[in-house]
Amino acid sequence: MHKEIPHIVFDSPKPENSGIDILTISSLAERKDDITHNPEKAHQLAFNMIVFYTAGHSRQLVDFVWHDVKKNTIIHLSKGQINAFQFSDGLEGYIILFTEDYLKKQINTLPKNEVIRLFNAHLFSPIIQVPEDSNVSNYIQLFFQEYSNIQEDYNQENTYSALYSIIFSKLERLKQYQTFHLKRSDKLNSFLAFKSLLEIHFNTSRNADFYAKKLNITYKHLNSICKDLVTITAKQFIDAFVILEAKRLLINSEIKSTELAYSLGFEEPTNFVKYFKKHTGFTPNSFKKDFI
Repeated sequence: MHKEIPHIVFDSPKPENSGIDILTISSLAERKDDITHNPEKAHQLAFNMIVFYTAGHSRQLVDFVWHDVKKNTIIHLSKGQINAFQFSDGLEGYIILFTEDYLKKQINTLPKNEVIRLFNAHLFSPIIQVPEDSNVSNYIQLFFQEYSNIQEDYNQENTYSALYSIIFSKLERLKQYQTFHLKRSDKLNSFLAFKSLLEIHFNTSRNADFYAKKLNITYKHLNSICKDLVTITAKQFIDAFVILEAKRLLINSEIKSTELAYSLGFEEPTNFVKYFKKHTGFTPNSFKKDFI
């Protein structure tokens, strides 16, 4: 029987939910055998997610990379990313889930840098290590208490929105100290335009010069932008993007590697197999077997 990676949609048990939910890690671990998918197996998110660990040690999978987690670790994931938990004894924390529509509604109240920094997987690591003296945990715990209070239903949506904005801003402040401080600039705008073009044309061209011409800049300038912002060349960024898309498609559909090769713009399936193995060390089929 064919197996494929589950595609998890947002499904809050709370009536009239506005697109945001919060639960504890321990509650998810306790019911892992009673839900339709195993959260310890790779699954693709159809929503955004923030995970805050308050106790214990473990690992969490983000786009096929395992990250160590411990007390005060925060993992943030965007819609479409691959996730898996690894539950262990004493592991505690909170999981905040919110839809793309909810994020879009909040964008107007949040500085642009915050949205870029926290939910742009190609620019930043998904991990934030919260200092002991930070009060971000207080707001996350307060959010959980407010959300769990079934007797309080007056103006709840505005309460959630206010707490969400505070949490988001707190995380941005922590993130800017753990990465270079990203500011709106022509260079950043060009990179984001490059990434947007790549999302549309990655199955048409893997040539950096193709994208430079569409941006009306030189190949050298595009390379310089990529090296400054993501510390790799434009071609390396393109290859990493294509490989990640290939991995997601391989384990999230019944598509065969030959069909996938054509859909990604490879004229010959054997060329795709060589390309995939060069960048991952695995053949497409062996990679797929490891994750389903």
